[in-house]
Amino acid sequence: MARCQQGESALFEQLVLRHQDRIYNLCRRMLSQAQDAEDAAQDTFLKAYRNLGRFTPDASFTTWLYRIAINTCLDRRKKPIWHSLFKKTAEGEEFMLAELAHGFTPERLYEAKQTGALVQACLAGLPVKLKAALVLKELEGCSYEEIAEALDISLGTVKSRISRAREEMRQMMRKSTINIQLKAKK
Repeated sequence: MARCQQGESALFEQLVLRHQDRIYNLCRRMLSQAQDAEDAAQDTFLKAYRNLGRFTPDASFTTWLYRIAINTCLDRRKKPIWHSLFKKTAEGEEFMLAELAHGFTPERLYEAKQTGALVQACLAGLPVKLKAALVLKELEGCSYEEIAEALDISLGTVKSRISRAREEMRQMMRKSTINIQLKAKK
């Protein structure tokens, strides 16, 4: 890391290659749209490069990147974003073709998409602070300590946010399941 801070950009490229998938996935879960996530991930690495001098060697580089990525996603959520229906349809079609190529039956693919859509909708309905903690824990596999460092909050606050996020997700999933069952009975 010290050599990166001294201007060896080839080493920073290696760091980007090592972390780009994790950062993109985090941004994708925070922002929902693939293009927004790509832009946010790119902005994250650009901000990291510009601020290498602020990185302290006793900190985890991954955690530092997570913090930058989360802040970048939060900034993007504040801006109005317009997406065309075509982009959403194209993404859905690409997903279906890839899954069908791996042997999923249309019925199983439909069920998986419905469940995934329900989870995404519930996740999108969480307050941003709860969502960030839950995504880092459950989807990125971070420890409580890493989350506390990435979000710059206490360990107790991390545990509280994750617990509240899980409970809110359970409640939203129950309500959605009940609504789906009621619609099916009509």
